Amino acid sequence: MVEDMTPYEALMAAVEIAGSQSALARMAEVSSTAVWKWVQSSKRLPAEYVLRVEAATGVSRHHLRPDIYPVEMPEASSRWSGIDQRAGARSNGVDARTRRVAVNRRQISNGARL
Repeated sequence: MVEDMTPYEALMAAVEIAGSQSALARMAEVSSTAVWKWVQSSKRLPAEYVLRVEAATGVSRHHLRPDIYPVEMPEASSRWSGIDQRAGARSNGVDARTRRVAVNRRQISNGARL
């Protein structure tokens, strides 16, 4: 697929792969008139049909609706994956009495009150 494809060009490619607007309508389980309106009026595929059309035609969801499905990001290396266990302690501080990260600075205890 072309990387600089507009949503309209992606929709037309899906129609071409399906064979016709009627065939795409059957794949998306809508009327032929609905597909005609997508092509003629809105120039884009409604969000609720993107995954069906992608599965049936192979046209990427990103090309069909880049506003909803952004380009897939490459996976991060294992060095940067995981949960940062100390993020809360750095921003909020550790409650000395309970030895837990305080959610709010005002929740840090001052010990037992007599």
